[in-house]
Amino acid sequence: MKKLLAAVLATTALTTPVAAEEIKEFRIGILGGENAQDRLSKQECLREQTEELLGVETKLFAPADYNGVIQGLLGGTIDMAWLGASGYAKTYLSNPEAVEPVLVKVNADGGFGYYSVGFARKDSGVASLEDLKGKSFGFGDPNSTSGYLIPSIEIPQVTGATMDSGDYFGEVKFTGGHEQTIVAVANGDVAGGVSWADGLGEWEDGYNSGALRRAVDAGLVDMNDLVEIWKSAPIPEGPFVLRTELPADVKVKMTGLLASMNSIDPDCMYNVLGGDSKGLMPITHDAYEVIIEARKLKSQ
Repeated sequence: MKKLLAAVLATTALTTPVAAEEIKEFRIGILGGENAQDRLSKQECLREQTEELLGVETKLFAPADYNGVIQGLLGGTIDMAWLGASGYAKTYLSNPEAVEPVLVKVNADGGFGYYSVGFARKDSGVASLEDLKGKSFGFGDPNSTSGYLIPSIEIPQVTGATMDSGDYFGEVKFTGGHEQTIVAVANGDVAGGVSWADGLGEWEDGYNSGALRRAVDAGLVDMNDLVEIWKSAPIPEGPFVLRTELPADVKVKMTGLLASMNSIDPDCMYNVLGGDSKGLMPITHDAYEVIIEARKLKSQ
């Protein structure tokens, strides 16, 4: 841990003391998508490293839904989070000054895009969106990019119908998150659903990273029991954001910690990012203008 701390301080070229005297604690929000205990345990390494770096008590918060993290950032009760692009868009549209996007996940191929992936049970006979007509369909969370926003826009372009229950699909419902959607499809509670993946690697592994990979790692699903039935156009990966009103030295330190982690503590980075990656790279607000416009259109 001392090596990690020294490396981060060297990377950020800081001359100020490690202790962040201007804050009394640091609070990290974790989006929904897995059960709360799994989310907390996978982020514990980040909590420990943050606490040592900043010299203040660091807490993890795992609200039941995406909106809990978004409202925490807007209300100043959460200092940092990894948001989806749609979650960032909602935060920005609610208050453009609330947070700053600083870093984004880099995939094994060097890109920072990912996909909304539609899937069904292999033994259900469903092999395409056409086969789902009249059957049930599961979204994750209304503030999820891949679990709602993008598929709710792109799937109707394929089906020629809305996503309202009874129009094309028999029933359309929210499951509560990515993990819940995966389990619901695997258990036959819904005929099909969507989740996120980087689209790299093998289907049998749940791809290299994403919610499907996390479900495989957790032993929740055997991908050989599922079949991919749809894939979105590439989506910009969501940003790690910091609350704008944080002291400047805290923002620099936390950006440095995250940017250094993949080379210094790859196991922690794997847990935080949900699979294999090349770590994180800088990102700015401009990368999310398209998603912000999509949310604006969706709300009209």
